Amino acid sequence: MSFNVVALGASTALIAAVTCYFLVLAPRERKVLKSDQFQEFPLIEKIILSHNSATYRFALPRPNDILGLPIGQHISIAAEINGKEIVRSYTPTSTDDAKGYFDLLIKAYENGNISRYVANLKIGETIRVRGPKGFFTYTPNMVKHFAMIAGGTGITPMYQIITAIAENPADKTKVTLLYGNVTRDDILLKPELDAIVKNNPQIQVHYVLNSPPENWDGGVGYITKEMMQEFFPAASPTTQLLLCGPPPMVSAMKKSAVELGFQKAKPVSKLGDQVFVF
Repeated sequence: MSFNVVALGASTALIAAVTCYFLVLAPRERKVLKSDQFQEFPLIEKIILSHNSATYRFALPRPNDILGLPIGQHISIAAEINGKEIVRSYTPTSTDDAKGYFDLLIKAYENGNISRYVANLKIGETIRVRGPKGFFTYTPNMVKHFAMIAGGTGITPMYQIITAIAENPADKTKVTLLYGNVTRDDILLKPELDAIVKNNPQIQVHYVLNSPPENWDGGVGYITKEMMQEFFPAASPTTQLLLCGPPPMVSAMKKSAVELGFQKAKPVSKLGDQVFVF
C-alpha cells in the first residue's frame, strides 16, 4: 500500500509540473499589433519575385507571436521621407498561422514613397507598423460566392481571403477571381494561386494581360463587363463583389457592376455592402 501512495504522489507531482510549464513557462501566442501605436519590426528576409517586386519578411518580437490581423484588414506603414511623415496601407500576404513573423508583398514604383523605402531596407533595418485597419473582416461562409477583381498589387487582400478559405475544410465559400496585369512577369503570387486552385475546386482564377506573350490562353486587354458576366455568378444577396487595384480600374469595374445588377458601391465601403472596395 505504501508503494502505491508513493507512486500516486509522484504522478501527481509530474502532472503539476507539466501543467505549470504550459501555464507559466511555455511561450504563449500573443497578438502584437496595436491600433493606437506604431511599433518597429526588423526585416529578416527578402525574396525577389520580379524586377520591381519582392516579399519582405519582418520578425515579431517573440517566436510564438502573431501579428493579430483579422482576415480582410490591413496595416499602416509609416516612414519619414524627405522630412515628411508618410503613411501607406498594406495587406500582409501571411495570416496569423504564421508565428514569429509576417510577410508583405510590395511592388516598388519609381515614384513610390513607402514602396521605395521598403525596397531599400537592409536586413536588420526596421519599419514602423500600426493596425489593424479596415472595414472588412472575413469570417468563414459569410457569403456563398465571392466575385473578386484585382489589379497588380491589389491581389494581396484577395490572396489573404483565398488562403483562409483554402486552409479551412469547413469553409465552403466559392471564389472567382479576375486578376489583371500588364505582362506575365507582372503577375504576383501566380504559383501560390495556381496551387490553391489545383487543390480547391471551389476556387477559380482567371488571368488577364494587357500585353500577353505568344500562345497566351488567358484574357487579353482590360477586365471588362463581358468578362465579369462570363465568369461571375449573377448578383444576389449571397454574392459579394470585392475590388482592389488602380483607381481607374476600380472606377470602371464599379460602373460595370451596377450594369450587371449589383448595388452601387458606396464612397466608403462597409462590411455588409454587396460591392466592397479595399
